Amino acid sequence: MKTSTDRILTTHVGSLPRSKSVTECVFAHEKGNPLKKAPQIIASAVKEVVAKQIEARVDIVSDGEMSKISYATYIKDRITGFDGDSPRTPPRDLEDFPGFLKRQASGGGTPSYRRPCCVGPIEVKSMQPLQEDLDNFKAALSDQTVSDGFMNAASPGVIALFQPNHHYKTQEDYLEALAEAMRAEYEAIVEAGYILQLDSPDLGLGKHMMFKDEPENYAKLAGAHVEALNHALRNVDGSRVRMHICWGNYEGPHHYDAPMSEVMPVALKAKPQGLLFENSNPRHAHEWIEVAAMKIPDDKILIPGVIDSTTNFIEHPELVAQRIERFAKIVGKERVIAGSDCGFSTFAGFGAVDEDIVYAKLKSMAEGADIASKRLWG
Repeated sequence: MKTSTDRILTTHVGSLPRSKSVTECVFAHEKGNPLKKAPQIIASAVKEVVAKQIEARVDIVSDGEMSKISYATYIKDRITGFDGDSPRTPPRDLEDFPGFLKRQASGGGTPSYRRPCCVGPIEVKSMQPLQEDLDNFKAALSDQTVSDGFMNAASPGVIALFQPNHHYKTQEDYLEALAEAMRAEYEAIVEAGYILQLDSPDLGLGKHMMFKDEPENYAKLAGAHVEALNHALRNVDGSRVRMHICWGNYEGPHHYDAPMSEVMPVALKAKPQGLLFENSNPRHAHEWIEVAAMKIPDDKILIPGVIDSTTNFIEHPELVAQRIERFAKIVGKERVIAGSDCGFSTFAGFGAVDEDIVYAKLKSMAEGADIASKRLWG
């Protein structure tokens, strides 16, 4: 994994706005009626999104997750055992404000797509969708110069969070099966030469959603997710992996979010070297203080969110620089990379931030990284 050896590098969490044509492609596929031109449309979109990231001066780029309807449910096309749909269970914080929850749903603030359940044995179904993603990303990078490239994959825990188990006898058995089935995807991304990013919002979001009926057991339950993840990564060098944790990429009260003092100790037990986490939104912007009070292992790289992913405010570069410098003082300037709180298009066709503003925010992040770099390196 590239580190900030002479300046602060920039990246983001992964998903970026998809065009209308791309959204039509992924929803047509979801409905079982794939468009004939879909491969060309997706390939072109990946090439375009890479170019836009470079124009915004993002150093470590992704494919924008163009081919995926969402960062978790896409796996039904890659591993067996999933079918049907599952009931929607809102996070605990939204249950406290039913009026806001209703307004959010009626205003299009709740994405609509299938969340299949686990109804049978889990194993690898097809590696072809991943290979297409790898080929598209390689083609998009072939005539570009970037510091590094990363590709997202769902962690066993986040799959379990959004796609409940109706087949395995225990949750532990379910997590183990998910880890073994997803292992092939993880290893293939790293073998292709990219940084593997594991999306693990279950470690933050889990306490007020998946584990909301037993929040007192958060450390034990989330720890089981980390164990499954580490098992899936047993053949992968941790320096080629980064992990994203968050408390849910939605505008809401978030007053039941687990504090960083609970989440970070669990996350630090995971094998990935890089750790991306929210640090810009109003509920978590103060928690750099909690991180400063912790003992962060010397081999970990921190990638705090220095721009928010749920508002159309464009952060001032000076604010971005200040956020970066706080973490540089904690672990050293070489072990900090600037990132975003979460993805900007977690679900296809849905995003709180206007597409043009997304790239303006990324550009402001790069400008803030320049300011911080001058102060940190002189």
